[in-house]
Amino acid sequence: MAPDEAVVGCTGELVLGTRGAGGPGEVLVRVRGGTETFLAWSDEPLERGTTVLVIESRGTRQVVVMAWADPLRADGAGGAR
Repeated sequence: MAPDEAVVGCTGELVLGTRGAGGPGEVLVRVRGGTETFLAWSDEPLERGTTVLVIESRGTRQVVVMAWADPLRADGAGGAR
């Protein structure tokens, strides 16, 4: 399946933490006017509830994410709401 470029650059929240090289987690992403879940891969383990930024689509509903803090929010909290 081809990469899903619409999801790259979107933020989301991990509903299942990632394990780095040990395996994927699951992320809920706001995209296309709704929310969708994807398998989420990251270089380092990330805990459930972490706000993340999608940096790559691997196709077949799999994405690469990194921890994200919205720089426009004064409290430093993420933007996936």
